[in-house]
Amino acid sequence: MTDNSRPARPVILGQNQYGKAENRVVKITRDGATHHIKDLNVSVSLSGDMDEVHYSGSNANVLPTDTTKNTVYAFAKEHGIESAEQFGIHLARHFVTSQEPIHRARIRIEEYAWERIEASDAHSGSNGADEAKHSFVRQGQETRLTQITYDGERWEVISGLKDLVVMNSTDSEFWGYVKDKYTTLQEAHDRILATQVSGRWRFNWTDDEQEMPHWEKSYEQTKKHMLQAFAETYSLSLQQTLYQMGARIIDNRGEIDEVRFSLPNKHHFLVDLTPFGLKNDNEVYLAADRPYGLIEGTVVRDGCEPKIPVDLTNL
Repeated sequence: MTDNSRPARPVILGQNQYGKAENRVVKITRDGATHHIKDLNVSVSLSGDMDEVHYSGSNANVLPTDTTKNTVYAFAKEHGIESAEQFGIHLARHFVTSQEPIHRARIRIEEYAWERIEASDAHSGSNGADEAKHSFVRQGQETRLTQITYDGERWEVISGLKDLVVMNSTDSEFWGYVKDKYTTLQEAHDRILATQVSGRWRFNWTDDEQEMPHWEKSYEQTKKHMLQAFAETYSLSLQQTLYQMGARIIDNRGEIDEVRFSLPNKHHFLVDLTPFGLKNDNEVYLAADRPYGLIEGTVVRDGCEPKIPVDLTNL
């Protein structure tokens, strides 16, 4: 006799996850009259024994997404926000260890930077301060990123940044490339090289027995080495610059084993001023919005396996 209470399924459930996305949390730390800001956008994604909720609608193993949202805000108070990475680690550990059906937690965080507003002389003379203690202006450069994944045993921490626009006004060339009947681009021996950096780097800290990196220092130093490599590389191609940026990071930051960049080439074309009787000696350019060349690549420490997804996402 067959059991007809649960009909055979012609399809089976594949990978699945759920959580609360884009929880905006701002944490103010008051050090007397001096305040400090951490401004995060936190997304929580959980997976585990969740087949039945999909098949029958039973929520017996489901921690509500509203609860995950509440946890983000409660942890901002209970644990503080030392760094985006540390905050994500607290959250991931909590969800996996406190809920038996949850086997894996992924925390994605964007961090928005603020800097103190410079105080006027009239308000800085009494205490010698040249910055306002509780007034800030949002920095208009990059957004800091991190993704924390935990399965109860091993950690994966991939940090990075996006929307960091950089430019070299010289020391860049592009020539000797393949030419066919459709090629119109002229060779350039002195050009502007500009890009909007999207980068990720993977840490080799994977379990609690290892010494944890100093996340804030690591980010600052990684960004410094990346920018120095961009500035100091005499570039014959954006690919060459990408490799040098990644190699400089790995050579100088022992906690990082892999770096991946996505670099749109923000083209600048010399404007033809001859109709106006003017010579354009690499001075006036058209900044093209689109289309743009898109250069992407991974740089890996020798002996290590690349694990950052090529599209910079991780389902």
